Amino acid sequence: MKLNRLQTLSIAAAGAASFALLYGSPYFDVTNVSNVITGTAAFTSWKDEKPGVTRKITVADLPAPFATQGVSNSPELVPKPAGAMPQTLPGFKVNLYAEGLVEPREIRTAPNGDLFVAESKSGQVLVFRGLTANGKAQQKETFATGFKNNFGIAFYPLGANPKYIYVANTNSVVRFPYHNGDLKASGQPETIIPELPGGGGHWTRDLAFSLDGTKLFVSVGSASNVDDPDTHPKETHRADILEFTPEGKFGKIYAAGIRNPVGIAVNPTTGQLWCSVNERDMLGDNLVPDYITSVKEDGFYGWPWFYIGGHQDPRLPGTHPELKDKVTVPDVLLQPHNASLELTFYNGQQFPNAFRGDAFAAEHGSWNKAARAGYEVIRVPLQNGKARGEYEDFLTGFVTPEGGVWGRPVGVAVAQDGALMVTDDGSKSIWRVSYGTK
Repeated sequence: MKLNRLQTLSIAAAGAASFALLYGSPYFDVTNVSNVITGTAAFTSWKDEKPGVTRKITVADLPAPFATQGVSNSPELVPKPAGAMPQTLPGFKVNLYAEGLVEPREIRTAPNGDLFVAESKSGQVLVFRGLTANGKAQQKETFATGFKNNFGIAFYPLGANPKYIYVANTNSVVRFPYHNGDLKASGQPETIIPELPGGGGHWTRDLAFSLDGTKLFVSVGSASNVDDPDTHPKETHRADILEFTPEGKFGKIYAAGIRNPVGIAVNPTTGQLWCSVNERDMLGDNLVPDYITSVKEDGFYGWPWFYIGGHQDPRLPGTHPELKDKVTVPDVLLQPHNASLELTFYNGQQFPNAFRGDAFAAEHGSWNKAARAGYEVIRVPLQNGKARGEYEDFLTGFVTPEGGVWGRPVGVAVAQDGALMVTDDGSKSIWRVSYGTK
């Protein structure tokens, strides 16, 4: 992995009134969305996050750096109040699928329907199976232990009968032999990628395979907020999505300048790689927007020298002017400091047709903003696999009226029956969102 970064770069209000219109029709044409909040009003806080509210932030809406002071405003985690439940759209319902976990993070659905969950703090991968009459997991098992800050999970090859399950530690990738229905690892882990950049912040490493099975994508966040890789060797091969073969041979930096691509996923219909990104901090309440975007091969997304196009970070003035016009603008700009984590594409049959093919992402919640934002799951409407920039609040209610945070969504996955599963490392739970009587 000795590819030079610069060489690579050179190559390279609310919707409540419209529920019936949007969800009663068999298809949702994103070109006809009404009641989208735009302009500076699109910047908001948790108080205005309600299911069905749709916003669109554009490059033209960005304030100047330091228009407000950067603040440290970490959430105060409180116990879940009695009777408190996440809120979602009419026609949907939410139930508590599992509770009492340590730190549930990424969640992935196995081809046979089992749900694999990374418990990063305890270094475990758990398996949940089945559904009781009251919406709980029928069975919970520990698939394997001994991981180091594990996050990413992927099955290979794609399809109904994978032979392996891959797990990303913060500093390596391993795989286990796997057969449909395995609740326990049947063999010892095989190290596929022995070394990934580690240390510093942003320890999550996510995994995704290309649809043709020839590429393994690994996301690696930066070690810092805006340290310049030219002068900080710890940033080598960080803030990147890396490409390997399934056997672990390094290919190239697939895309660069992505500060912290926590969640990556391949659209199962188009084959396009997407990512969910935490952008930089301390430029003000409304800078820099987090984002969700399709990932351009050999694309450069700006970090640390630029953000959201050719906007120079004022803390690194005059650096790399030759890259200014090479910065790719993301598809969907989110609330700044939302901490957008895992994402998935809805490929189930349970939700209305309007939701088919759309993206869902978990917003873990802000710390670098005076008025909290995030603490929700959002929906990104897609048409023919492309986004127009809107996103919709889908699952909210994880903050008390007084501002205490009791839930923090992390992972999202589509269950075999079409329900949306959401891990929550605030209440140490897994939530199940279903439609109708399911």
